[in-house]
Amino acid sequence: MDKAILDRFIDVYQTLNKDNLQLLDEIYHPDIHFADPLHAVNGLGELREYFKNLYANVISCEFVIEDSYVTENTQSNDDTAFIYWTMQYRHPKLNKGQAISVAGHSRLKFAGDKIINHRDYFDVGAMLYRHIPVLGSAVKFIDKRASA
Repeated sequence: MDKAILDRFIDVYQTLNKDNLQLLDEIYHPDIHFADPLHAVNGLGELREYFKNLYANVISCEFVIEDSYVTENTQSNDDTAFIYWTMQYRHPKLNKGQAISVAGHSRLKFAGDKIINHRDYFDVGAMLYRHIPVLGSAVKFIDKRASA
């Protein structure tokens, strides 16, 4: 796989917002399967809708890419990339609208020069549950008890 394809993915994610979701078409295969701990979508249309809803509900959302690498399997022609990132976002109903940072990583599988499978891994508690009033206090209490 050409490193320029992975670099394009990183560029898109670092500039993606509610006004330029058409950029998704440049990096994703029409039959994309996208999954994270909260959602799974199939197809480019569903993926665009997922991002449209995501950006409609946040004040801001940015990805800081910390590292990336590609594994190449020459026998099966199966290219996989791994991206390590921190998502920084603000949501009006979480953390009093203040910034929340969540570390995570993505596994990307390619079909030619497009991503056909994208799987995100991150701590849902750090992203969401700890920042919901009442529930957040309970999650923090459980975390404290579990680490004691």
